[in-house]
Amino acid sequence: MEGRFGGLKRRGPARKVEKLVSAGGIVYRLVDGRIDTVVCGRREPLRWSLPKGTPDEGETLEQTALREVREETGLEVEIEAPIGNINYWFVSPDNRRHFNKTVYFYLMAHRGGCTDQHDPEFDEVRWLPSEQALKSLVYPNEAKVLGVALDIIKSRVSP
Repeated sequence: MEGRFGGLKRRGPARKVEKLVSAGGIVYRLVDGRIDTVVCGRREPLRWSLPKGTPDEGETLEQTALREVREETGLEVEIEAPIGNINYWFVSPDNRRHFNKTVYFYLMAHRGGCTDQHDPEFDEVRWLPSEQALKSLVYPNEAKVLGVALDIIKSRVSP
């Protein structure tokens, strides 16, 4: 099949577009007036991101976010507020399918647990000071949503 796409000729079958949804959290704690945030990392090289994942059948986005954060970080958390969502596109390794993914994020307060208990999906889970977390996240859209969360937290703790 030959066609036009954005002014360029394309050969081969049309790519299928699949819509995906995930949910995750921005977990924070206050330590001596400083805001710390949890980040999750994969090695080779170490790349930091926020905890998130795909809903199980019948789960709400809030339930998904709580479960994924608990599994990926080892922490017990409580949702305080929805923050917003990010949207991005990616392509399958065989270049036959395009994915349009929306990830919904929630502001979450740390209530217990330990990052040493995280699942093997990530090599490391760490608490970082919020400004360091902002600079460490590999995906700019995640840094942007973290910035929104930090604005919310700062507005609550400022005199």
